[in-house]
Amino acid sequence: MSSDERAERLQIMLSQEELRALEDWRFAKRMPSRAAAVRELLRRGLTAEGFDLAGEGVQSKQFGIVDKGGAEASTDEDA
Repeated sequence: MSSDERAERLQIMLSQEELRALEDWRFAKRMPSRAAAVRELLRRGLTAEGFDLAGEGVQSKQFGIVDKGGAEASTDEDA
């Protein structure tokens, strides 16, 4: 499977106002489909929150709620 293939389906329910806002944004940005618009908005939202896409070979255990030096460091200092 190439990286361009999308094997997962995500369904969401939108109000008429939410759908109208999505469609207005999509047409203003000349997005080819609703799905493309939603993917772009998700990407932008996650990027704005400081999240980045994982690279090749990154394992799930490398992701955590706090980074090294966060809670673990404060626990070590308190001891």
